Amino acid sequence: MLEQLISVNVFSFLLVFARVGAIIMLIPGIGETFVSPRLRLVVALSMSLLILPTVATSLPPPPVEPLQGFFLLGGEIVVGVFIGGAARLALAALQVASTIITFQSGLGFAQFFDPTQGSQSALISSFLNILGLAAIFTANLHLLMLRAAADSYVLFPPGHLPPVGDFARMATAIVASSFRLGVQISAPFIAYGIVLNVGLGVINRLMPQIQVAMVAMPLQIGVAFMLLSASLGAVVMWFLAYYQQTISVFLVH
Repeated sequence: MLEQLISVNVFSFLLVFARVGAIIMLIPGIGETFVSPRLRLVVALSMSLLILPTVATSLPPPPVEPLQGFFLLGGEIVVGVFIGGAARLALAALQVASTIITFQSGLGFAQFFDPTQGSQSALISSFLNILGLAAIFTANLHLLMLRAAADSYVLFPPGHLPPVGDFARMATAIVASSFRLGVQISAPFIAYGIVLNVGLGVINRLMPQIQVAMVAMPLQIGVAFMLLSASLGAVVMWFLAYYQQTISVFLVH
């Protein structure tokens, strides 16, 4: 009887760990590539131990066939990947905005190692991504994400097939919303870039002998930094509201 009880508890823990571990692997902040894999594993194991007593009654019994167990674990991983991926897609709004700002400010050549992406990226892109992560932890929205991991067992009961069609539609909606927010954040820079380039074109036609690009480069970068410093507070608050709205879909109110 003791052996049977241990096997049931081990399977229940593995079932919870499959979903929680997939979420921890992808959520912004904890799931970044520069975070130690051991630290992510410790967080995932700790979260699984905390969540297990609250969801133990809703977990299915251990399957008789091994193939059924693989299907159960696979379904939990799919749900965890979707929840963590939704938070990651929400963070993409800053990446879209920073890419547009980089091109409009003429700083596309200023490359910097971005630890959030694990590759080289533009300086403004790295700055906004790191600022977004810092704002998420400052506003305690990472706790909201951990709460969503626990509430997901009410929205997506274990042992049932994941609603793949609903997942696909929601992922499409999040991608569209993130792109729209990124364009809205960078709208002042788009307008500034259009006005500046039109003005440079007129000056170049009037005085072809002047190296317009070399003369206008300091002005282009300086005004871009002024716009960024003036709008940075609103950008962070706007992003945090959007991130909270995206994660709140997975909460049980």
